[in-house]
Order: sequence, then C-alpha cells, then structure tokens
Amino acid sequence: MAMSTSNFDWNHAKAFLAVAQTGTLTAAAAQLKLTQPTLGRQITALEEELGTVLFDRVGKRLILTDAGKVIAEQLMPMTEAARHASLFAASQSDTVEGVVTITASDIYAAHLLPKLLAKLKGKSQNLHIKINAINHVEDIRRREADIAIRHVRPQEPELFARLIGEHIANFYATQSYLDHYGQPQTLEDLRYHQFVGFGDEEQVISYLQERGIPITAENCRFKTESGLVGLELASQGLGIIVMADIVALNRPELVRLPLPIDPIRFPTWLVSHRELQTSKKIRLVFDFLSEALKG
Repeated sequence: MAMSTSNFDWNHAKAFLAVAQTGTLTAAAAQLKLTQPTLGRQITALEEELGTVLFDRVGKRLILTDAGKVIAEQLMPMTEAARHASLFAASQSDTVEGVVTITASDIYAAHLLPKLLAKLKGKSQNLHIKINAINHVEDIRRREADIAIRHVRPQEPELFARLIGEHIANFYATQSYLDHYGQPQTLEDLRYHQFVGFGDEEQVISYLQERGIPITAENCRFKTESGLVGLELASQGLGIIVMADIVALNRPELVRLPLPIDPIRFPTWLVSHRELQTSKKIRLVFDFLSEALKG
C-alpha cells in the first residue's frame, strides 16, 4: 500500500474522510456539496492509488476496513493542519473585502437579514455576503460559515459566542382563520384548533404541553421542516403558528392571539470562530449584526 506524494490528490483525501466520518455516501456528498457519483469515483480512485480496499459495505453504511482506519488516522492531522492554516490566513487579513458567509434559519435569512444587510452595504463596497439559509446548525469549526445566528449557545471552546439578547414568540393566525374557527379565549380552547407545525414537531409539541397547552400531533394538520414554509401556510389561514414577534409583526395578515400565557422567550447568539475575530471583514459584519439584531 503506497502512493507517490507527487500524485497525492487532496480532494480524494477529503472525500475519504467525509465518508469515514458520516458513514454514507449520501451524507458525505451533502457535506462536501458533491454528487454521490462524483464522491464514489473519488473514493474508488483513492483505493486504486493505494492498492487497498478502504470500506466494507454493511447494509446502507460504509465501514472502514483495518487499512482504512490506518489511513484515516494518518490523514486526520493533515486535515487539522489545513484547517488551522486557513483560519490563520483569514485572521491576518487587514482589508475589508472578500466573502463573508452567514448562516441562519430560513426565517431569519428571509425576513431579517436582507433589511439589515441593506444598511451594511455602504460600509464596504468590496465586501461580498453569502447567506446560507439552513435550519440545522452548520459547523463553524469546518468553515461552512464565518458567522452563525443561533438560538442555542455553542459548547465548543474554539468558538466565540455573543449573546445578543432575547427574542419573543407568540401565537398568530389570520383573521380569516379566526372567523372560521373562532377566537380562542383560554388555553383549553386550543385543544380544538388547527396548528401549523414546523421544525422538530415532537419537541415543539412537548414544549407547548409543558406550558399547559393541550395539543397533540393531531392538531398539526399542516407541517414542514421549513419555518419559512410554515409562515406561508399560516398566512394562508391554514392554522395557528408560534412565531417570533420580529417576524410576525412584519406580516399584516397575521393577528396575535391574546391568550392568557406569557410570551415564549428564546435567546439569540451570534457565533464565529475565535481566530476569525481578528479578521477585519468578519469583525465588521459580526459587530454590525450584533448591534442590528439587538433592535
């Protein structure tokens, strides 16, 4: 098992490590933003270069062979070295130009960031902003984004997080929905209403039940993983939705329900890698968002 260093293809190594970490071509392809056939070809090419089999297929998963485990251990330090080199290079930039990637939920990406970033436009004409509207948490450590807007404080010690403050959510519906189903006056009334569910439905229902709201999955006739789609469903009169006030108040078709319950409060964190805090372009965007999101 040998390979000339002059012929080493780092793309093959990245493909191999992604599959080793995720266990499937599907997950690894999504992580690397490649097609499965392309990823499969890269794994095959690496196996041919090394002259050994790196994975065994067990059901739908790919499991490292003994040789694969050795190769993975040898490549991991190279991956970490490349990541730190990239972070160091980014942190040394003295110019406010180039690309800054922000990741946020699709709701925040669509309803908050465009208005805020319009105000940032005049601060640097050479700055390019890329927005990843993704509801799952992207890995800042792997540079999938430079800045993240999150509602849970990250635990990784290499990440820098600033608590911007609390946002508030309430129950909203259209007037047409309320005209048809009636205005709920008590929490018990909600038992007989339709809800639009989005995100982790089981977790949301459990949270609402703990707050004395007697709904089940049967109440959620319309559901989606996307908060943005959920907002549109509610705006069409298809049910009640729990939505952040800073979003819902910009939708005049939605009416806040005057229920006898305290608003739902959730924190908003702005997150970046600690080493990137010395990058002027990222620091500019980070500080701007920190102040803008407080309002």
